[in-house]
Amino acid sequence: MFFSSVLIPLTEGDTRTRTRRKMGRLGSVQQKIPCVFVTEVKEEQSRKRESQQFQVVATEHVNPVALEADINCALATEKLDGTCCYVTLYKGQPYLWARLDRKPNKQAEKQFKKYQHSHRSSKGFTWNVEDDFKMVPETWIPAHRVKHHNGYPVPDDLGHIPGWVPVEKDNKQYCWHSSVLDYEVGVALVLRPKADDEDMLEIVAVPLADLMEQTLELIGTNVNGNPYGLGSKKQPVHFLVSHGSVKFRTPPPVDFQQLRSWFHECPESRVEGIVWHCSDGTLLKVHRHHLGLRWPDGESCFGNRSVGIHVDGTVEDNNSRDLFASFSALNGRSFSRLQDVHFDP
Repeated sequence: MFFSSVLIPLTEGDTRTRTRRKMGRLGSVQQKIPCVFVTEVKEEQSRKRESQQFQVVATEHVNPVALEADINCALATEKLDGTCCYVTLYKGQPYLWARLDRKPNKQAEKQFKKYQHSHRSSKGFTWNVEDDFKMVPETWIPAHRVKHHNGYPVPDDLGHIPGWVPVEKDNKQYCWHSSVLDYEVGVALVLRPKADDEDMLEIVAVPLADLMEQTLELIGTNVNGNPYGLGSKKQPVHFLVSHGSVKFRTPPPVDFQQLRSWFHECPESRVEGIVWHCSDGTLLKVHRHHLGLRWPDGESCFGNRSVGIHVDGTVEDNNSRDLFASFSALNGRSFSRLQDVHFDP
């Protein structure tokens, strides 16, 4: 096993990026993002995880971290419901890495939960990282900003060590990640707002080199129950979406009651949550479960957005099951809703 401490530079360039710098800097999702409000734990069944017998809910008090980071000037973006990925070097070339948190073994987890229950907190619990945690692949690296002690990464408040493993083509566990990649050409299938019309999405093949040191969300048919209604069992569809790329036109103010009303009433609010990108790089979030609301709740805004396809024969493979080839066959076409994208027989 080896550990890496990789600095996360931010890519800047076009007019949209300069605008973002004024409103808030796009951060890299390497750690668990704190809630924009102070949270409390309620002894009730979690709405998010079936096996969890407690619920983390937001109070009406804004998190002091948010106030310190000047949350009111931050860039508000849609929190997408998928699985987190990261692009960095592996074997000397840009590679997609899948999120893999190192978790405690059963005995250590039992001790940790017992401590949490008796102390109502995880603070003060002592880990033996060498013995208490499950094995991970030798290629695993801890996420950026994970603290280290005596050469070992320190678990977070949940008892996890956030990290990454490279997505290799022959690894069946990450087959849906692999479906959006072509390492031979060095490209990935990306879903993003159009530069000249951010109300419309576009599907494009982007060089992995252009995504270096970014984190992205993999969404699609076989990820997290497919809340966006993408593809089908017969023709699964997956994409990568850069974190922070889907902005809100009129985001709600950071006020508990106004946010809750926004989630109930605004057409733009059929989303899992909001992530704020602050000017100092701080990230904060709120999702529906924090406010006691359901997700998914009807059709999502994201799945209902129109989309154009611009994948112009990047891959020569004519295998109809290959996503690149399938989208190449649809090059130049548009669909009124993302969830209506389908491949002709």
